[in-house]
Amino acid sequence: MSRRSTLLGMVALLAALATPAAARTKDPEPLPQRDTRLIAAAVDALPAQRSGTIDLYALGFAGDGSQDVFRNEIAYFPQLMRQRLQARGVITLINHLDSVQPAPHPLATYENLQQALAGIAKRMDPDEDILLLYLTMHGTPEHELAVYFPPFVEDALIPEDLRTVLDDAGIRHRVLVISACYSGGFIRELRDADTLLITAARADRASFGCDSESSVTWFGRAWLVEGLNQENDLLQAYEYATRRVHAWEQAEKVEASFPQMAAGKRIRQRLRQWQAQSPLGEAVAYPYPIEDLDAKP
Repeated sequence: MSRRSTLLGMVALLAALATPAAARTKDPEPLPQRDTRLIAAAVDALPAQRSGTIDLYALGFAGDGSQDVFRNEIAYFPQLMRQRLQARGVITLINHLDSVQPAPHPLATYENLQQALAGIAKRMDPDEDILLLYLTMHGTPEHELAVYFPPFVEDALIPEDLRTVLDDAGIRHRVLVISACYSGGFIRELRDADTLLITAARADRASFGCDSESSVTWFGRAWLVEGLNQENDLLQAYEYATRRVHAWEQAEKVEASFPQMAAGKRIRQRLRQWQAQSPLGEAVAYPYPIEDLDAKP
């Protein structure tokens, strides 16, 4: 974590380079300060929770800015959360060149994740409401999630990092979904009675669809795009996703990723109560072209 300040300072250079020369009439706002301001505004815009009602708040994190596929999923995430899952409020953090172009967006960094979670915790009732955190990026066999915006940011989230920011925010009821290779390595550190943890792969397996030719990862497609739009709840969406991913892997003759789920007893009950109060809304179409994996021989 020691390189964060230096690397984020370099990202400020990217913002300057991405700005047309005619517009450079003064020094650009450093991106860490810019992101602090943008996240504070996003938090202020979140509706406050409703006492006596279990509200869902959602946070999307596209960690790897080297490919569009992760940006695509998190760009889609807010509408799906609001329309389909009736989320009370949504914030997204996205590592991508688009985020430092004229339509600025907070980057996906450790500090920004920390700030966003702390802000959401202040708008929700941490003892009543639910957080859904969806992270999509590359993962390593050492169970590090890539927080990467080349050549300006190079970092990683490890299981202890994620546990720390969630605990520091004081959010009790958690749905954590990690679409990344080797993401099952996060289960031991993060599982508890109040957490539903879903990962795209077992601790020792890669997942697929995270390449420059894809518009959505295989697990993102199976759980986020298809499962949540077709099934009645988050757990059923996971069961659907595992079947879909397995079929695609068999068709492609690749080593199975074995998506994982760890569902605590109390979060299962909390999710049932939430859904009884907030029936699912209309399905949300994915706005990017999707490869027809089912049509492959």
